[in-house]
Amino acid sequence: MKERLEALKQEALQELSFVASQQELNDLRVKYLGKKGPLTEVLRGMGALSAEERPVIGQVANDVRAAIEAVIEEKQAAYTKEETENRLRSEMIDVTLPGRPSQQGAVHPLSKVIQEIEDIFIGMGYTVAEGPEVEQDYYNFEALNLPKDHPARDMQDSFYITEEILMRTQTSPVQVRTMEKRKGEVPIKIICPGKVYRRDDDDATHSHMFQQIEGLVIDRNVRMSDLKGTLLQFVQEMYGPTTKIRMRPSFFPFTEPSVEVDVSCAMCGGEGCRTCKQTGWLEILGAGMVHPRVLEMGGYDPKEYTGFAFGMGVERIAMLKYGIEDIRHFYTNDLRFLKQFLHV
Repeated sequence: MKERLEALKQEALQELSFVASQQELNDLRVKYLGKKGPLTEVLRGMGALSAEERPVIGQVANDVRAAIEAVIEEKQAAYTKEETENRLRSEMIDVTLPGRPSQQGAVHPLSKVIQEIEDIFIGMGYTVAEGPEVEQDYYNFEALNLPKDHPARDMQDSFYITEEILMRTQTSPVQVRTMEKRKGEVPIKIICPGKVYRRDDDDATHSHMFQQIEGLVIDRNVRMSDLKGTLLQFVQEMYGPTTKIRMRPSFFPFTEPSVEVDVSCAMCGGEGCRTCKQTGWLEILGAGMVHPRVLEMGGYDPKEYTGFAFGMGVERIAMLKYGIEDIRHFYTNDLRFLKQFLHV
């Protein structure tokens, strides 16, 4: 049996000397050291040996196993080292290469205009108020003097979720919620920026979703002249100190009296051009004195308090400010358009 073990050792070492891959090495490990290998069979036959032969053969068998395992471990270490070196070579990074410059982003033009409008009104003592985009019919219409079946609702057809829940058509509900929250306290000076939704057909000047900013002031002795002065200061900070405003009579259910507000055309200085259709003026927003009924529903005595409100579409402000002709440019994510505002 001793001779058999020695022959097994020589056979294994010879085969190991010709191993060409890690797979072959694993196969030889199983062949000679596995549970069904020749070395295991020899050890199983030791039970037939005498008590004197058993320790001698056992020692020889252990030496044979140790010799085979040593060669296998040595070759395994070599293969592991080679694999590591190959992986390092394949994953090597040339640190001498120039870096890849990252593209610098920019604030979206609508966000930029919203921030600018907020800064102007905060400088005049206003605070920014926000509310839900999914709104109750009561806050969106009824509390603003637009009861159900009022014909003026047709101008603000929206997306209804239920008969009483809809996507808000204006940020005016924030004004109502603010009045309820303040419970008759004055003064109120807020602007309400946010998204609004209407069932409009998308074209160069209309969108089913757009940004709006409304303002509300309530106090004692608030007059129409205060509204005019506020809007004049706003447009001059937005478009330049020589900008003028014009107020034309209009109708809104939630203000009385109501006005449409125009600004002098920045392109021609009011002389008349293609942009302003030769009129010298550009419509910019709607405004008016808060309707007594709206004050009353908000918890304010219209005999003691007055107020004014105004509302503007941010896209309209931005289009006039930057000379943009199509509102859809704001929402198509065309980098050629957006990159123009990188350093504006």
